[in-house]
Amino acid sequence: KVVQKTTNLELTEEQQDAFEKVNASLQIGEYDEFLLFGITGSGKTEIYIRLIEEALKLGKSSIMLVPEISLTPQTVDRFLGRFGEEKIAVLHSKLSLGERYDQWKKIERGDAKIIIGARSAIFAPAKDLGLIIIDEEHDDSYKSETNPRYNAKEIASYIGNNKNIPVLLGSATPDMSTYYKAQKGEIQFLELTKRANNSSLPDVEIIDLRKELATGNKTMISTKLHSLIEENLENKKQTILFLNRRGFSTFIMCRDCGYTAKCKNCDITLTYHLKENKLKCHYCGYETNALTVCPECKSKNIRYFGTGTQRLEEQIREMFPQASVIRMDIDTVTKKNSHEDILNKFKNDGIDILIGTQMVVKGHHFPNVTLVGVIAADSSLNIDDYRAHERTFQILTQVAGRAGRGKDKGKVIIQTYNPDSFCIQYSQKQDYKLF
Repeated sequence: KVVQKTTNLELTEEQQDAFEKVNASLQIGEYDEFLLFGITGSGKTEIYIRLIEEALKLGKSSIMLVPEISLTPQTVDRFLGRFGEEKIAVLHSKLSLGERYDQWKKIERGDAKIIIGARSAIFAPAKDLGLIIIDEEHDDSYKSETNPRYNAKEIASYIGNNKNIPVLLGSATPDMSTYYKAQKGEIQFLELTKRANNSSLPDVEIIDLRKELATGNKTMISTKLHSLIEENLENKKQTILFLNRRGFSTFIMCRDCGYTAKCKNCDITLTYHLKENKLKCHYCGYETNALTVCPECKSKNIRYFGTGTQRLEEQIREMFPQASVIRMDIDTVTKKNSHEDILNKFKNDGIDILIGTQMVVKGHHFPNVTLVGVIAADSSLNIDDYRAHERTFQILTQVAGRAGRGKDKGKVIIQTYNPDSFCIQYSQKQDYKLF
């Protein structure tokens, strides 16, 4: 495919400062770890590109890790545009064995100086490694769940220390432990507080779904979001609707008061198992019978929450028959380049509405998207994970960061049954430090 050649963008003062600090370690060949903490759209990728350029001048190669394959098409295109194809190797799980072998050999021969890939790319046999970059460093996918279990970030630190090269971690919502290390001064803290092209952060509004139910709206789309989508369709602007469907686990929630059944030992949301009609804790094994009445407000309006991108797509097609809709989730991206095709279609064919799971959240840059709707923020708040609040804050902030990246101001609607939850309140302000 044809990739347009691109040129260096003008760096802002903050970007320049961050670049110079990492570059100093790169030039003298010194192990340092950096956290590049920059709000969504603040131009982190441009800094990565400049640093890789510096490494190339020194004849050194660079490894750049990105969380998921669905992220790579846009990132890879930016790198291809700047460095050309022959210097780059791309490693990810969707490659066939032959393709993986070719890329591996290209790296081993020293032809590919820039290695871009998911977590396993950290093991690439790079010649004269000079720099490791981990983008969206808060992402779960850097930990391998299968044997051998490893955390790509730990391995990056080990390699950095061993070979005396800088390691750069970047994120708008860093992992709390990384941020803590930066605050304690164990790793160097670099901050970008402004968006790169002077676009402003979007306005975020929280909609209480309990009130929607009370007024008789039983659909997944609140009245406010409905009217904003309509407005966007008239103005030929694009909309992303996000439904987090991590795990297919269903949880039980009261739709009147927002009560969720939690484990009495672990305080973690219980998962509903349909076959036995029981609620179970996936941490300690505690189980109890499924509820029919809410223990807090005695309402019978108890519902099971779970999957739903398909149902959402049906509802959207009914509500907006004139709109073009495309869906991106595990079921639609099974084929090799399907995620890339979906994103390109969305970007180039001006499709009105993109519906998706967390795949749509990460790093994408769609200048024409002015509205982002989070259908139910509670689905990640109620996963059986002790870091559910942190995950929810990260997801919501990242989702919000997809809106208003072009000339027009963005708007984000977060629908929730728990509007008072602190992580939802702070993601409205998009303020990581407050959180």
